[in-house]
Amino acid sequence: MRRLIEYSRYIVVLPALGSIVGAVVLVVIGLLEVGTAVVELVRLDVPLKSSIVSVLAAVDTLLLATVLLVIGYGLYELFVDESVQLPPWLRIASLDDLKGKLIGVVVAVIAVVFLGELVEGKDAEATMMFGLGAGALILALAAFAFATRSGKGPDH
Repeated sequence: MRRLIEYSRYIVVLPALGSIVGAVVLVVIGLLEVGTAVVELVRLDVPLKSSIVSVLAAVDTLLLATVLLVIGYGLYELFVDESVQLPPWLRIASLDDLKGKLIGVVVAVIAVVFLGELVEGKDAEATMMFGLGAGALILALAAFAFATRSGKGPDH
């Protein structure tokens, strides 16, 4: 029974691989979106403002790909093989590390989405409310990260 429990951690390979495959798909989609925006801009088929919104949407897609990569790498490193060769800034030693990295990327996604809304926004009041909501979400994520951190010392 103990051996079964010990080996069951390898089932996490499936969501890790799924996240990495999803990231690759989103990277391809994001690059196609950037390419389309550049071609449309060069052809002058769309106004500059629309091109900026298109590029921001592509960046959003690429950031979501990054989220999936971080999840995939983190799950694999935490549950399957901690000796996987990753850059030091991407090393994940605990679920708190994974949570922190994910919150950082999610905040970047929120910022890009808000920037797109700011560029595209037609109603100043709606844009302001969107920004307040985005700010509240970022504050909530920061509070969550602070409240749920497990380390008490300077290393955490």
